[in-house]
Amino acid sequence: MRSRAVRLLFVLIGALCLVFPDQPQAEVKLFPIPAISTSKNDGNDFGLIVPALITGPDGDLKYLLAPMLIHNSFVGMRGTINLFRYEPGGKELRGIASWSEKIERKFLLSYVDPGFSNGRYSIGFSAMHFKNATMRFYGLGPTTEKHDQTNYTASETRLNWKFGIHVNEVTQIAVSQRLRHMQTIQQGAAVSFPFTGDVFPDVPGTDGATILGQRVSFHYDTRNNLVTPTDGTAITAYAELNYNFHQGADPLYSRYGVEIKKMFASESKRAILVVRGELQATLGSDVPFYEQSSLGGQNNLRGFGVDRYIDKQLIAFSIEERIHVLRTRLAGVMADFEIAPFIDTGQVFNSYKNVSFKDYRITPGIGFRGIIRPNVVGRIDYGFSKEGGAIFAGLDFPY
Repeated sequence: MRSRAVRLLFVLIGALCLVFPDQPQAEVKLFPIPAISTSKNDGNDFGLIVPALITGPDGDLKYLLAPMLIHNSFVGMRGTINLFRYEPGGKELRGIASWSEKIERKFLLSYVDPGFSNGRYSIGFSAMHFKNATMRFYGLGPTTEKHDQTNYTASETRLNWKFGIHVNEVTQIAVSQRLRHMQTIQQGAAVSFPFTGDVFPDVPGTDGATILGQRVSFHYDTRNNLVTPTDGTAITAYAELNYNFHQGADPLYSRYGVEIKKMFASESKRAILVVRGELQATLGSDVPFYEQSSLGGQNNLRGFGVDRYIDKQLIAFSIEERIHVLRTRLAGVMADFEIAPFIDTGQVFNSYKNVSFKDYRITPGIGFRGIIRPNVVGRIDYGFSKEGGAIFAGLDFPY
């Protein structure tokens, strides 16, 4: 299996090289970097990443190709290829293929064009299949304890599309649809923890689900960039109706949410204060646990592992100060580096009458950012909680 992961990596590199068209005067810059990380859910990683930045004759970044070969303490050797293609107007094509020695697989293809048809519309689609062998479940509710931790493998396929109409320069109305097929949960790779199916056999969703969802959303966005903004406000509100084709007592359920993000930039743009608030509500009596609201992970309550707290409703707040510390040329392109102290707080609950101040969880922390404007963000965040700490890495801002 280990040799299979390595062979897959080199085959993918060769195949994806065919994607690049001939670009006179284009530059290709390679800079191998070690990959050493630890995650509360995903274990310890050690390996090598070899990002390649492909710029056009004008010096703008056109492609980012990032092959990775990493050993993980739970799933063994993992070969991964990440490909990003950037075009003017915020268009982005993303492809990811990953194969691990034990259990885990991931294949993703997505495309977004926020200015389709001369800026009148926004379109996007994605297709994904993956097996994640390090998922955790502690039970439902805001008061679950660390010793309730269980592990399972999530094997699922997702298809999504979205079509939006720009009412004006800052307002968009969109419709979207998603199909999510989750197989019956299986034994995970973290065998030191009990299997979720044994501890929580009666929780909705343990025997799988096939969900078709329709969403209508409203977007108001005055930010000066969709990927690497420095100023502005973004408001998103949505209503979603879902049907679970898997047998259940109540297959129909709905979800509603609103998220507000506000950026306050200093005059020099060297310090940017970002504030976010979010509300979610899920209505239904037989909702799979992985379809309910959750806190914990790389985008909220960053001192806990992914999906640490799960329940029907959610309220969350975050504040982050992004402080510019360095600008330098990296592999032929200009890169900015930031530090970002933050505080996340929030809670999940079954109904709004059960909201209690004592159930709020607070996680302070600090983040480090590398930014190639206008398209690329790399980040590492460390959050602290009463259960220790958590480290997350990603290729975007948390919000």
